[in-house]
Amino acid sequence: MKLATSSPERQREDVLTAAASVGAHIIGWADDWEVSGATDPMTRPKLGPWLRDERGPYDGLVAAAVDRLGRNVVDCLNTGYKMRDEKKLLVTYGHEGPWDLDDPADENRFTMEAWGAQMELRAIQRRNRDATVKTRAAGRPKGKPSYGFRYVREVMGGKVDRVELHPHASHVIREVARRILADPDNVTPSSEAARLNRSGEPSPADHLAVMYGKPAGGRPWQPTSLKNILLSEAALGYLMHRDKPVLDREGNPVRLCEGLWDRATHEALKKAILGRRPFGRRHSNRAYLLTGILLCGQCHNRLYTQTSKDAPPRYACTARNKGWFRAQHCRPAPLIRAHLLDTQVEEWFLKRFGDGLIYETVYDPGNGIPERIAEVRASRERLRADREAGLYDSPDDAAWFRERYAALGRELAALEAEPQRAPGMVRRPTGETVADRWFGAPDVQARKEILIDFGVRVTLFPANAPVRWVPGFMYGPELNPTAVL
Repeated sequence: MKLATSSPERQREDVLTAAASVGAHIIGWADDWEVSGATDPMTRPKLGPWLRDERGPYDGLVAAAVDRLGRNVVDCLNTGYKMRDEKKLLVTYGHEGPWDLDDPADENRFTMEAWGAQMELRAIQRRNRDATVKTRAAGRPKGKPSYGFRYVREVMGGKVDRVELHPHASHVIREVARRILADPDNVTPSSEAARLNRSGEPSPADHLAVMYGKPAGGRPWQPTSLKNILLSEAALGYLMHRDKPVLDREGNPVRLCEGLWDRATHEALKKAILGRRPFGRRHSNRAYLLTGILLCGQCHNRLYTQTSKDAPPRYACTARNKGWFRAQHCRPAPLIRAHLLDTQVEEWFLKRFGDGLIYETVYDPGNGIPERIAEVRASRERLRADREAGLYDSPDDAAWFRERYAALGRELAALEAEPQRAPGMVRRPTGETVADRWFGAPDVQARKEILIDFGVRVTLFPANAPVRWVPGFMYGPELNPTAVL
Protein backbone atom coordinates (compact mmCIF):
# COMPACT_ATOMS: atom_id res chain seq x y z
CA MET A 1 0.00 0.00 0.00
CA LYS A 2 2.42 2.62 -1.22
CA LEU A 3 1.48 6.29 -1.05
CA ALA A 4 1.75 6.66 -4.84
CA THR A 5 -0.51 3.76 -5.78
CA SER A 6 -4.20 4.09 -6.62
CA SER A 7 -4.81 0.33 -6.69
CA PRO A 8 -6.93 0.19 -3.49
CA GLU A 9 -9.30 2.87 -4.76
CA ARG A 10 -9.53 1.33 -8.23
CA GLN A 11 -10.20 -2.14 -6.86
CA ARG A 12 -12.87 -0.80 -4.52
CA GLU A 13 -14.64 0.93 -7.41
CA ASP A 14 -14.48 -2.27 -9.48
CA VAL A 15 -15.97 -4.29 -6.60
CA LEU A 16 -18.80 -1.78 -6.13
CA THR A 17 -19.52 -1.80 -9.87
CA ALA A 18 -19.55 -5.61 -10.04
CA ALA A 19 -21.79 -5.84 -6.95
CA ALA A 20 -24.24 -3.30 -8.39
CA SER A 21 -24.44 -5.23 -11.69
CA VAL A 22 -25.93 -8.25 -9.90
CA GLY A 23 -27.97 -6.25 -7.37
CA ALA A 24 -25.85 -7.41 -4.41
CA HIS A 25 -25.85 -5.73 -1.01
CA ILE A 26 -22.39 -5.64 0.59
CA ILE A 27 -22.33 -6.67 4.26
CA GLY A 28 -18.56 -6.69 4.83
CA TRP A 29 -15.14 -6.08 3.32
CA ALA A 30 -12.00 -8.23 3.40
CA ASP A 31 -9.23 -5.70 2.78
CA ASP A 32 -6.02 -7.74 2.85
CA TRP A 33 -3.70 -4.89 1.94
CA GLU A 34 0.02 -5.70 1.99
CA VAL A 35 -0.73 -9.44 2.06
CA SER A 36 0.87 -11.32 -0.81
CA GLY A 37 -1.52 -12.49 -3.50
CA ALA A 38 0.29 -15.84 -3.38
CA THR A 39 -1.12 -16.40 0.13
CA ASP A 40 -3.79 -19.09 0.37
CA PRO A 41 -7.18 -17.31 0.60
CA MET A 42 -8.15 -19.57 3.48
CA THR A 43 -5.27 -18.18 5.59
CA ARG A 44 -5.53 -14.50 4.72
CA PRO A 45 -6.18 -12.32 7.79
CA LYS A 46 -9.42 -10.73 6.55
CA LEU A 47 -10.75 -13.08 3.85
CA GLY A 48 -9.84 -16.32 5.63
CA PRO A 49 -12.41 -16.01 8.46
CA TRP A 50 -15.20 -15.56 5.88
CA LEU A 51 -14.13 -18.63 3.92
CA ARG A 52 -13.83 -20.64 7.14
CA ASP A 53 -17.41 -19.60 8.07
CA GLU A 54 -16.22 -17.81 11.20
CA ARG A 55 -17.89 -14.47 10.37
CA GLY A 56 -21.44 -15.69 10.02
CA PRO A 57 -23.66 -16.37 6.99
CA TYR A 58 -23.18 -14.61 3.66
CA ASP A 59 -24.41 -15.15 0.09
CA GLY A 60 -21.20 -14.84 -1.92
CA LEU A 61 -18.00 -13.02 -2.79
CA VAL A 62 -17.27 -10.09 -5.10
CA ALA A 63 -13.69 -9.40 -6.25
CA ALA A 64 -12.05 -6.92 -8.60
CA ALA A 65 -10.64 -9.79 -10.72
CA VAL A 66 -10.01 -13.53 -10.61
CA ASP A 67 -6.36 -12.90 -9.71
CA ARG A 68 -7.55 -11.11 -6.54
CA LEU A 69 -8.96 -14.45 -5.34
CA GLY A 70 -5.61 -16.17 -5.70
CA ARG A 71 -2.40 -16.09 -7.70
CA ASN A 72 -2.36 -19.73 -8.73
CA VAL A 73 -4.79 -22.14 -10.30
CA VAL A 74 -5.27 -24.29 -7.20
CA ASP A 75 -6.22 -21.40 -4.88
CA CYS A 76 -8.62 -19.88 -7.42
CA LEU A 77 -10.34 -23.18 -8.19
CA ASN A 78 -10.60 -24.12 -4.51
CA THR A 79 -12.32 -20.82 -3.75
CA GLY A 80 -14.52 -21.01 -6.84
CA TYR A 81 -15.64 -24.58 -6.22
CA LYS A 82 -16.31 -23.79 -2.55
CA MET A 83 -18.71 -21.05 -3.65
CA ARG A 84 -20.30 -23.39 -6.18
CA ASP A 85 -20.72 -26.30 -3.77
CA GLU A 86 -22.23 -24.06 -1.09
CA LYS A 87 -24.62 -22.46 -3.62
CA LYS A 88 -23.06 -19.01 -3.13
CA LEU A 89 -22.44 -16.28 -5.68
CA LEU A 90 -18.99 -15.58 -7.11
CA VAL A 91 -18.71 -12.29 -8.97
CA THR A 92 -15.67 -10.54 -10.46
CA TYR A 93 -15.38 -7.27 -12.35
CA GLY A 94 -15.26 -7.76 -16.12
CA HIS A 95 -17.39 -10.91 -16.14
CA GLU A 96 -21.04 -10.51 -16.96
CA GLY A 97 -23.08 -11.85 -14.06
CA PRO A 98 -22.02 -14.42 -11.47
CA TRP A 99 -19.63 -17.21 -12.40
CA ASP A 100 -21.34 -20.54 -13.13
CA LEU A 101 -18.64 -23.20 -12.74
CA ASP A 102 -21.13 -25.91 -13.71
CA ASP A 103 -21.15 -24.38 -17.18
CA PRO A 104 -18.12 -25.65 -19.20
CA ALA A 105 -17.59 -22.27 -20.89
CA ASP A 106 -17.53 -20.37 -17.60
CA GLU A 107 -15.40 -23.05 -15.97
CA ASN A 108 -12.84 -22.93 -18.81
CA ARG A 109 -12.70 -19.13 -18.77
CA PHE A 110 -12.33 -19.05 -14.98
CA THR A 111 -9.52 -21.63 -15.18
CA MET A 112 -7.74 -19.70 -17.95
CA GLU A 113 -7.84 -16.46 -15.96
CA ALA A 114 -6.51 -18.31 -12.91
CA TRP A 115 -3.76 -19.83 -15.07
CA GLY A 116 -2.89 -16.35 -16.35
CA ALA A 117 -2.62 -15.09 -12.77
CA GLN A 118 -0.27 -17.98 -11.95
CA MET A 119 1.93 -17.28 -14.98
CA GLU A 120 2.10 -13.60 -14.03
CA LEU A 121 3.13 -14.54 -10.48
CA ARG A 122 5.87 -16.86 -11.75
CA ALA A 123 7.20 -14.11 -14.04
CA ILE A 124 7.25 -11.63 -11.13
CA GLN A 125 9.06 -14.14 -8.91
CA ARG A 126 11.63 -14.84 -11.61
CA ARG A 127 12.30 -11.14 -12.17
CA ASN A 128 12.66 -10.58 -8.43
CA ARG A 129 15.09 -13.49 -8.09
CA ASP A 130 17.20 -12.28 -10.99
CA ALA A 131 17.22 -8.72 -9.64
CA THR A 132 18.20 -9.98 -6.18
CA VAL A 133 21.10 -12.03 -7.56
CA LYS A 134 22.39 -9.13 -9.65
CA THR A 135 22.03 -6.65 -6.80
CA ARG A 136 23.84 -8.97 -4.40
CA ALA A 137 26.64 -9.61 -6.92
CA ALA A 138 27.08 -5.84 -7.27
CA GLY A 139 27.41 -5.51 -3.48
CA ARG A 140 24.20 -3.50 -3.05
CA PRO A 141 21.45 -4.21 -0.51
CA LYS A 142 17.94 -5.31 -1.37
CA GLY A 143 15.04 -5.64 0.99
CA LYS A 144 14.60 -4.06 4.40
CA PRO A 145 17.51 -2.43 6.26
CA SER A 146 18.61 -4.08 9.47
CA TYR A 147 17.71 -2.32 12.70
CA GLY A 148 20.21 0.45 13.37
CA PHE A 149 20.80 1.17 9.66
CA ARG A 150 18.99 3.13 6.98
CA TYR A 151 19.07 3.34 3.19
CA VAL A 152 19.96 6.64 1.54
CA ARG A 153 18.52 7.40 -1.91
CA GLU A 154 19.61 10.49 -3.78
CA VAL A 155 16.47 10.26 -5.93
CA MET A 156 13.16 9.60 -4.17
CA GLY A 157 12.01 6.09 -5.03
CA GLY A 158 15.26 5.32 -6.81
CA LYS A 159 17.93 2.72 -6.09
CA VAL A 160 19.79 2.64 -2.79
CA ASP A 161 22.88 4.82 -3.17
CA ARG A 162 24.44 4.00 0.18
CA VAL A 163 23.77 2.59 3.62
CA GLU A 164 24.49 4.47 6.82
CA LEU A 165 23.80 4.18 10.53
CA HIS A 166 20.45 5.49 11.70
CA PRO A 167 21.29 8.22 14.25
CA HIS A 168 18.62 7.21 16.77
CA ALA A 169 18.21 3.45 16.26
CA SER A 170 21.97 2.87 16.28
CA HIS A 171 22.23 4.68 19.61
CA VAL A 172 19.40 2.56 21.06
CA ILE A 173 20.89 -0.80 20.07
CA ARG A 174 24.42 0.24 21.06
CA GLU A 175 23.16 1.16 24.52
CA VAL A 176 21.49 -2.26 24.78
CA ALA A 177 24.77 -3.95 23.86
CA ARG A 178 26.71 -1.82 26.35
CA ARG A 179 24.33 -2.67 29.19
CA ILE A 180 24.48 -6.40 28.46
CA LEU A 181 28.27 -6.46 28.25
CA ALA A 182 28.56 -4.45 31.48
CA ASP A 183 26.32 -6.82 33.48
CA PRO A 184 25.62 -10.05 31.54
CA ASP A 185 24.34 -11.91 34.60
CA ASN A 186 21.49 -9.51 35.27
CA VAL A 187 20.90 -7.61 32.02
CA THR A 188 19.47 -9.86 29.32
CA PRO A 189 17.62 -9.45 26.01
CA SER A 190 14.40 -10.08 27.96
CA SER A 191 15.06 -7.35 30.53
CA GLU A 192 16.20 -4.95 27.79
CA ALA A 193 13.10 -5.64 25.69
CA ALA A 194 10.97 -4.87 28.76
CA ARG A 195 12.95 -1.67 29.40
CA LEU A 196 12.52 -0.49 25.81
CA ASN A 197 8.80 -1.22 25.95
CA ARG A 198 8.42 0.75 29.19
CA SER A 199 10.27 3.72 27.72
CA GLY A 200 8.03 3.72 24.63
CA GLU A 201 10.86 3.01 22.19
CA PRO A 202 9.36 1.84 18.84
CA SER A 203 10.02 -1.80 18.05
CA PRO A 204 12.01 -2.66 14.90
CA ALA A 205 8.81 -3.19 12.90
CA ASP A 206 7.27 0.09 14.05
CA HIS A 207 10.58 1.93 13.58
CA LEU A 208 10.75 0.69 9.99
CA ALA A 209 7.14 1.68 9.35
CA VAL A 210 7.66 5.21 10.70
CA MET A 211 10.92 5.55 8.77
CA TYR A 212 9.00 4.94 5.54
CA GLY A 213 6.10 7.21 6.40
CA LYS A 214 3.61 4.60 7.60
CA PRO A 215 1.75 4.53 10.91
CA ALA A 216 3.22 2.52 13.76
CA GLY A 217 1.23 -0.55 14.74
CA GLY A 218 2.08 -0.43 18.44
CA ARG A 219 3.97 -3.73 18.28
CA PRO A 220 6.21 -4.38 21.31
CA TRP A 221 9.84 -5.37 21.48
CA GLN A 222 10.28 -9.14 21.65
CA PRO A 223 13.27 -10.70 23.46
CA THR A 224 13.88 -13.12 20.58
CA SER A 225 14.01 -10.41 17.91
CA LEU A 226 16.29 -8.26 20.09
CA LYS A 227 18.57 -11.25 20.63
CA ASN A 228 18.71 -11.92 16.88
CA ILE A 229 19.67 -8.29 16.20
CA LEU A 230 22.48 -8.44 18.74
CA LEU A 231 23.85 -11.75 17.45
CA SER A 232 23.50 -11.13 13.71
CA GLU A 233 26.60 -10.28 11.70
CA ALA A 234 24.48 -7.67 9.94
CA ALA A 235 25.35 -5.45 12.92
CA LEU A 236 28.94 -5.44 11.61
CA GLY A 237 27.75 -3.59 8.50
CA TYR A 238 27.87 -6.64 6.22
CA LEU A 239 25.69 -7.43 3.24
CA MET A 240 23.68 -10.48 4.32
CA HIS A 241 22.01 -13.35 2.48
CA ARG A 242 20.16 -16.09 4.36
CA ASP A 243 21.61 -14.89 7.66
CA LYS A 244 25.20 -15.16 6.38
CA PRO A 245 27.57 -12.47 5.08
CA VAL A 246 27.98 -12.23 1.30
CA LEU A 247 31.61 -12.82 0.31
CA ASP A 248 33.55 -11.01 -2.38
CA ARG A 249 36.01 -12.61 -4.81
CA GLU A 250 38.72 -12.53 -2.16
CA GLY A 251 36.58 -14.42 0.32
CA ASN A 252 36.00 -11.40 2.57
CA PRO A 253 32.55 -10.21 3.70
CA VAL A 254 31.06 -7.39 1.63
CA ARG A 255 30.76 -4.36 3.89
CA LEU A 256 27.99 -1.85 3.24
CA CYS A 257 29.02 0.72 5.84
CA GLU A 258 30.56 0.98 9.29
CA GLY A 259 29.11 -1.46 11.78
CA LEU A 260 27.24 -0.88 14.99
CA TRP A 261 30.27 -2.47 16.68
CA ASP A 262 33.37 -4.41 15.67
CA ARG A 263 34.10 -8.16 15.45
CA ALA A 264 35.58 -8.34 18.96
CA THR A 265 32.45 -6.76 20.45
CA HIS A 266 30.31 -9.13 18.38
CA GLU A 267 32.13 -12.13 19.82
CA ALA A 268 31.83 -10.72 23.32
CA LEU A 269 28.07 -10.30 22.86
CA LYS A 270 27.76 -13.89 21.65
CA LYS A 271 29.63 -15.10 24.72
CA ALA A 272 27.55 -12.95 27.07
CA ILE A 273 24.17 -13.87 25.59
CA LEU A 274 24.66 -17.50 24.63
CA GLY A 275 26.86 -18.43 27.57
CA ARG A 276 24.72 -17.07 30.39
CA ARG A 277 22.79 -19.21 32.82
CA PRO A 278 19.13 -19.88 31.98
CA PHE A 279 17.60 -17.77 34.74
CA GLY A 280 18.80 -14.37 35.90
CA ARG A 281 18.09 -12.57 39.14
CA ARG A 282 16.69 -9.29 37.84
CA HIS A 283 12.91 -8.95 37.47
CA SER A 284 12.23 -6.33 34.86
CA ASN A 285 8.49 -5.77 34.98
CA ARG A 286 7.83 -5.18 38.68
CA ALA A 287 5.94 -1.94 39.25
CA TYR A 288 7.30 -1.43 42.78
CA LEU A 289 10.66 -0.08 43.87
CA LEU A 290 11.70 -2.71 46.42
CA THR A 291 10.29 -6.02 45.19
CA GLY A 292 13.13 -8.48 44.81
CA ILE A 293 15.46 -6.63 47.21
CA LEU A 294 13.24 -6.46 50.31
CA LEU A 295 13.60 -9.19 52.96
CA CYS A 296 11.71 -10.08 56.12
CA GLY A 297 13.72 -9.52 59.31
CA GLN A 298 11.91 -12.37 61.04
CA CYS A 299 12.14 -15.30 58.59
CA HIS A 300 14.51 -13.78 55.99
CA ASN A 301 12.18 -14.57 53.09
CA ARG A 302 11.39 -12.10 50.33
CA LEU A 303 8.54 -9.68 50.88
CA TYR A 304 5.78 -9.24 48.35
CA THR A 305 3.18 -6.58 47.64
CA GLN A 306 -0.44 -6.67 48.70
CA THR A 307 -3.07 -4.58 46.98
CA SER A 308 -6.75 -3.96 47.64
CA LYS A 309 -9.42 -1.51 46.58
CA ASP A 310 -9.71 0.29 49.92
CA ALA A 311 -6.00 0.57 50.88
CA PRO A 312 -2.74 1.62 49.23
CA PRO A 313 -0.24 -1.09 48.16
CA ARG A 314 1.73 -2.65 51.00
CA TYR A 315 4.92 -4.65 51.39
CA ALA A 316 4.20 -7.69 53.55
CA CYS A 317 5.68 -11.05 54.52
CA THR A 318 3.27 -13.78 53.42
CA ALA A 319 5.57 -16.77 53.96
CA ARG A 320 3.83 -18.00 57.14
CA ASN A 321 0.41 -17.75 55.49
CA LYS A 322 1.74 -19.88 52.65
CA GLY A 323 2.80 -22.59 55.10
CA TRP A 324 6.55 -22.29 54.60
CA PHE A 325 8.35 -24.26 57.31
CA ARG A 326 11.10 -21.76 58.07
CA ALA A 327 8.49 -19.01 58.44
CA GLN A 328 6.35 -20.80 61.05
CA HIS A 329 7.57 -18.45 63.81
CA CYS A 330 7.33 -15.28 61.69
CA ARG A 331 4.86 -13.62 64.06
CA PRO A 332 3.98 -10.82 63.82
CA ALA A 333 4.83 -10.58 60.12
CA PRO A 334 6.19 -7.15 59.13
CA LEU A 335 3.98 -4.96 56.93
CA ILE A 336 4.31 -1.38 55.73
CA ARG A 337 2.69 0.82 53.11
CA ALA A 338 4.79 0.77 49.96
CA HIS A 339 5.03 4.51 49.46
CA LEU A 340 6.29 5.07 53.02
CA LEU A 341 9.12 2.56 52.70
CA ASP A 342 9.97 3.71 49.17
CA THR A 343 10.32 7.27 50.44
CA GLN A 344 12.55 6.23 53.34
CA VAL A 345 14.84 4.13 51.17
CA GLU A 346 15.07 6.87 48.55
CA GLU A 347 16.03 9.51 51.12
CA TRP A 348 18.63 7.24 52.70
CA PHE A 349 20.11 6.21 49.34
CA LEU A 350 20.40 9.76 47.99
CA LYS A 351 21.85 11.06 51.26
CA ARG A 352 24.53 8.39 51.24
CA PHE A 353 25.33 8.05 47.53
CA GLY A 354 23.61 10.95 45.74
CA ASP A 355 26.70 13.14 45.35
CA GLY A 356 28.90 10.33 44.06
CA LEU A 357 30.05 10.30 40.44
CA ILE A 358 28.84 7.44 38.26
CA TYR A 359 31.31 5.35 36.31
CA GLU A 360 30.00 3.15 33.54
CA THR A 361 31.51 -0.12 32.41
CA VAL A 362 32.01 -0.28 28.65
CA TYR A 363 33.62 -2.72 26.29
CA ASP A 364 37.00 -1.63 24.87
CA PRO A 365 37.78 -3.56 21.66
CA GLY A 366 41.52 -2.86 21.99
CA ASN A 367 43.81 -1.52 19.27
CA GLY A 368 41.99 -3.25 16.39
CA ILE A 369 44.47 -6.07 15.86
CA PRO A 370 42.35 -8.66 17.73
CA GLU A 371 39.35 -7.51 15.69
CA ARG A 372 41.18 -8.03 12.39
CA ILE A 373 42.46 -11.43 13.56
CA ALA A 374 38.89 -12.45 14.38
CA GLU A 375 37.75 -11.26 10.92
CA VAL A 376 40.46 -13.27 9.12
CA ARG A 377 39.75 -16.36 11.18
CA ALA A 378 36.03 -16.06 10.44
CA SER A 379 36.80 -15.77 6.71
CA ARG A 380 38.99 -18.89 6.86
CA GLU A 381 36.28 -20.79 8.71
CA ARG A 382 33.73 -19.85 6.07
CA LEU A 383 36.05 -20.94 3.25
CA ARG A 384 36.82 -24.22 5.02
CA ALA A 385 33.12 -24.91 5.59
CA ASP A 386 32.34 -24.24 1.92
CA ARG A 387 35.23 -26.50 0.89
CA GLU A 388 33.95 -29.32 3.08
CA ALA A 389 30.48 -28.82 1.57
CA GLY A 390 31.96 -29.53 -1.89
CA LEU A 391 31.77 -26.01 -3.34
CA TYR A 392 35.41 -25.99 -4.57
CA ASP A 393 35.78 -29.45 -6.07
CA SER A 394 36.48 -28.39 -9.66
CA PRO A 395 40.20 -27.88 -10.56
CA ASP A 396 39.84 -24.12 -11.13
CA ASP A 397 37.93 -23.59 -7.89
CA ALA A 398 40.32 -25.81 -5.94
CA ALA A 399 43.29 -23.75 -7.14
CA TRP A 400 41.53 -20.52 -6.17
CA PHE A 401 40.66 -21.99 -2.77
CA ARG A 402 44.27 -22.98 -2.04
CA GLU A 403 45.56 -19.57 -3.12
CA ARG A 404 43.01 -17.63 -1.09
CA TYR A 405 43.33 -19.87 1.97
CA ALA A 406 47.11 -19.51 1.91
CA ALA A 407 46.81 -15.71 1.59
CA LEU A 408 44.52 -15.59 4.61
CA GLY A 409 46.99 -17.75 6.52
CA ARG A 410 49.86 -15.38 5.72
CA GLU A 411 47.75 -12.37 6.72
CA LEU A 412 46.79 -14.08 9.97
CA ALA A 413 50.43 -14.87 10.79
CA ALA A 414 51.44 -11.26 10.15
CA LEU A 415 48.66 -9.94 12.36
CA GLU A 416 49.51 -12.32 15.19
CA ALA A 417 53.10 -11.06 15.12
CA GLU A 418 52.03 -7.46 15.81
CA PRO A 419 51.61 -6.14 19.37
CA GLN A 420 48.03 -6.35 20.60
CA ARG A 421 45.96 -4.55 23.17
CA ALA A 422 43.46 -7.13 24.25
CA PRO A 423 39.80 -6.16 24.36
CA GLY A 424 38.05 -6.02 27.70
CA MET A 425 35.77 -4.09 30.00
CA VAL A 426 36.93 -0.66 31.20
CA ARG A 427 35.38 1.90 33.53
CA ARG A 428 35.01 5.52 32.58
CA PRO A 429 33.26 8.51 34.20
CA THR A 430 29.90 9.54 32.80
CA GLY A 431 29.95 13.09 34.17
CA GLU A 432 26.72 12.63 36.13
CA THR A 433 26.08 11.96 39.78
CA VAL A 434 23.98 9.23 41.33
CA ALA A 435 21.28 11.81 42.07
CA ASP A 436 21.27 12.89 38.43
CA ARG A 437 20.82 9.28 37.31
CA TRP A 438 18.13 8.71 39.94
CA PHE A 439 15.98 11.72 39.07
CA GLY A 440 16.55 11.16 35.36
CA ALA A 441 15.34 7.55 35.53
CA PRO A 442 12.29 7.06 33.30
CA ASP A 443 10.41 4.70 35.62
CA VAL A 444 10.41 2.81 38.91
CA GLN A 445 12.16 -0.21 37.40
CA ALA A 446 15.09 1.93 36.26
CA ARG A 447 15.49 3.20 39.83
CA LYS A 448 15.28 -0.34 41.16
CA GLU A 449 18.11 -1.31 38.82
CA ILE A 450 20.20 1.51 40.31
CA LEU A 451 19.60 0.09 43.78
CA ILE A 452 20.55 -3.39 42.54
CA ASP A 453 23.73 -2.05 40.92
CA PHE A 454 24.73 -0.57 44.29
CA GLY A 455 23.99 -3.85 46.06
CA VAL A 456 21.25 -2.36 48.22
CA ARG A 457 19.23 -4.85 50.29
CA VAL A 458 16.45 -3.78 52.63
CA THR A 459 15.37 -5.79 55.70
CA LEU A 460 12.01 -5.00 57.29
CA PHE A 461 11.23 -5.79 60.94
CA PRO A 462 7.91 -5.41 62.77
CA ALA A 463 7.67 -2.40 65.05
CA ASN A 464 7.93 -4.49 68.23
CA ALA A 465 11.06 -6.39 67.11
CA PRO A 466 14.12 -6.06 69.40
CA VAL A 467 16.02 -4.07 66.80
CA ARG A 468 17.27 -0.59 67.50
CA TRP A 469 19.30 1.83 65.42
CA VAL A 470 20.86 0.61 62.18
CA PRO A 471 24.14 2.50 61.55
CA GLY A 472 24.00 4.90 58.65
CA PHE A 473 20.23 5.05 58.43
CA MET A 474 18.28 8.16 59.31
CA TYR A 475 15.20 6.41 60.67
CA GLY A 476 14.82 4.53 63.93
CA PRO A 477 11.92 3.24 66.01
CA GLU A 478 11.60 6.57 67.79
CA LEU A 479 11.16 8.40 64.48
CA ASN A 480 9.25 5.85 62.49
CA PRO A 481 7.13 3.52 64.60
CA THR A 482 5.90 1.57 61.60
CA ALA A 483 9.10 -0.29 60.79
CA VAL A 484 12.82 -0.42 61.44
CA LEU A 485 15.22 -0.94 58.55
